[in-house]
Amino acid sequence: MRDADEIGTPRGPARVDTDLPAGPATALLVLGHGAGGDVDAPDLSALRDVAVAAGLAVARVTQPYRVAGRRAPAPAGHLDEAWTAVLAELRRRHRAVPALVVGGRSSGARVACRTAIAVGADAVVALAFPLHPPGRPERSRAAELATGLPTLVVNGDRDPFGVPGASPSVRVVVRPGERHDLAGDPAGAAAVAVDWLRGRGWASP
Repeated sequence: MRDADEIGTPRGPARVDTDLPAGPATALLVLGHGAGGDVDAPDLSALRDVAVAAGLAVARVTQPYRVAGRRAPAPAGHLDEAWTAVLAELRRRHRAVPALVVGGRSSGARVACRTAIAVGADAVVALAFPLHPPGRPERSRAAELATGLPTLVVNGDRDPFGVPGASPSVRVVVRPGERHDLAGDPAGAAAVAVDWLRGRGWASP
């Protein structure tokens, strides 16, 4: 079942597209989009399809600045504030779902990481995590991944934003031939994510 509506936040309304599995959801997976993109990006769409088929409820969140028609991203604090408000409402709506996994692609992955503890997430799925601005490896964002929660990072080996390193709580899967959009084989990237979720009991076989 698919549903779309808006949720009010301190930064304006956010749009939420929710897809539910046929039976009781094993987990709620909430995904955010990239800075100038939307929730219909190939990797997010592929992950939605595979995750719903595996028994997860999937909510894709469009940030207020994109709902308002702007492409330039809002400041990080505004993104986090809006995301946190949306997550509070989604947790209320899906209170019977046993686990919360947050994530997204690029900027959306960063937002999910920065707020994961505050929203009570159980894990993080980060697609195309932008480790640093292109050509600026000294401006690392690796600290954002250090949530202590189980985290999966799926990046392409040709991503100009770099590839994070693994740690005890962060698994990094590098997709050969892929760039930042993960558009070469989005279904393959989605399968990696759902296999990881399945290993934690949040996705059906």
